[in-house]
Amino acid sequence: MTSANKEISIFQRSTWVVVFALTCAIVWGWAFPLLKVGFRAFGITPDMTGGKMLFAGIRFTVAGLILLLLARGSGRSFRTSKSGDWLFLIAFTLMNTTLHYFFFYVGMSHSLGSRAAILNSLGTFLVVLLACACFKSDRLTSRKLIGCIVGFCGILALNLGGADSGRFTWLGDGMIIINTTCSAIGGLMTRGLSRRIDVFVGTGYSLAIGGLLLIFPGLAIGGTLPHINFLGISCLLALITISALCFALYNKLLTLNPVGKVCIYNSLIPVVGAVTSCFCLGETFYPKYVLAGGLAAIGIYIINKGRN
Repeated sequence: MTSANKEISIFQRSTWVVVFALTCAIVWGWAFPLLKVGFRAFGITPDMTGGKMLFAGIRFTVAGLILLLLARGSGRSFRTSKSGDWLFLIAFTLMNTTLHYFFFYVGMSHSLGSRAAILNSLGTFLVVLLACACFKSDRLTSRKLIGCIVGFCGILALNLGGADSGRFTWLGDGMIIINTTCSAIGGLMTRGLSRRIDVFVGTGYSLAIGGLLLIFPGLAIGGTLPHINFLGISCLLALITISALCFALYNKLLTLNPVGKVCIYNSLIPVVGAVTSCFCLGETFYPKYVLAGGLAAIGIYIINKGRN
């Protein structure tokens, strides 16, 4: 019994899965106001697509290089299983970093932080449903379905009162919805990544290469950071830290657990994003945020009830 317990990774133990997944969700929720504050500090306006690509590219390139340096220092293998695995890695990089965050940054600059957080969480339920269709380990049980429905109701609750929440725009809401789709597909591809290369190393490559694929086009179309200052650099450093730590931790969880069990905690991201956006950006706090948080928590409880 003791030896069996030792074989179970800490990333597979239910208590730690909850702790790690919740940590990622809460920290990622803080990214929404940090991005908006960073844009303002650097003087990046909604029409500055190149500047947004440069900002995002610097964030992910540095985060990826940090992970690769840590991987090298800890003696992790950089080898792939087969030469053709690099094609999969490039596809993963494009979907999980470059396209994902290109659409995200464009959408964020044309939307309220709280509204973007709400829409971004739609990917949580999309990936749970896609995982059930793609992986045998992710079965669509009645409990999981009910939990997803309750959690989704929490997202809808955040959007009650259309006038308060703003109107749909393609450059704002449309880009965020496309971003969530890329994120969901990238999440599913993480399983395939772990079979081809060490997931820590693969995450580092994905962030570093994906970031460069944002920097070069951004510079090519005239992207700049107009005002370099302490606040902007501080936000950028905080976002780099979030990317390096959360992506490495989250991708590790996805490789060792059913995708739906991990991703469902992302339903808390819109709540954290909405609340922190109100505090940091001066956006109005609505009572519906409390209702949304309660429904998201209930949805998570239903899905995980009875699991060891």
